[in-house]
Amino acid sequence: MTELLVSSGDGRPVTALDEGSGPNLLVVHPGGGAVTTWDGVAARLVDDFRVVRIRRRIYVPEADIALPHSMSIEASDIVAVAGLLEPPVLLVGHSSGAVAALEAALLDPSAFAGLVLYEPPMPTKELTAGTAGPRARAALDRGDPVEAMRIHMRDIVRMPANMVEAMFADQCARAAFSTYAAPQIADNEAIDALGVGVDRFATLGIPTTLVAGELSPAHLRERLADIATVLPDARIVTLAGQGHTAHLHAPDTLADTIREMARRTLHP
Repeated sequence: MTELLVSSGDGRPVTALDEGSGPNLLVVHPGGGAVTTWDGVAARLVDDFRVVRIRRRIYVPEADIALPHSMSIEASDIVAVAGLLEPPVLLVGHSSGAVAALEAALLDPSAFAGLVLYEPPMPTKELTAGTAGPRARAALDRGDPVEAMRIHMRDIVRMPANMVEAMFADQCARAAFSTYAAPQIADNEAIDALGVGVDRFATLGIPTTLVAGELSPAHLRERLADIATVLPDARIVTLAGQGHTAHLHAPDTLADTIREMARRTLHP
């Protein structure tokens, strides 16, 4: 594995993990963690593909988070990394990383041969964080990152409250959530700053696979359906028995979904 380095549009350095060989997959990891959260999926793809995983700048631990963060910055970072790769490139994004990927495709459609978007929490008909966003920000600002992440998981992601409390009962989990609370809340704010509506994607004719988890929160599946009605060349693939974390619980299934889309777009 090597690391790529490029300057983004604002002059900030952006790095990406680079492994494997073959057709290019550019992966944008989800919020709430580091680029390594997709290790399991990447490991199942590197024998057949060059897998490049961008380090999202707000989730790099040693980096300062410049607020307000914006999806336009993320889009510029993604396009900059794509510029290092020989076409064609299949762009893969998960959760807020899929929001950033979709914005990158809109910024430079010519950079990507296809998209795989796993449940982007796009504000299609209503804001994503909504009124819970300021409450999470207030908890973070008063020095309570655990409560900020509890609000995020329960009221923004909309996981069942009993499941959230069970997660936060574990001390190691609380520590991990605390580590990524600040970037996660900034991530939520950047998504809501896009505003409600997705009509701007109506001219984006890139072939797109929209990935849904059968057990995911209803609002994520509804947002995905809203995006599918706007994109000219989109289909929805549902992962049976999975939710929003198939990258951890079913990496083989998710890798196979990406592989199938790669066959359609990188080997027409």
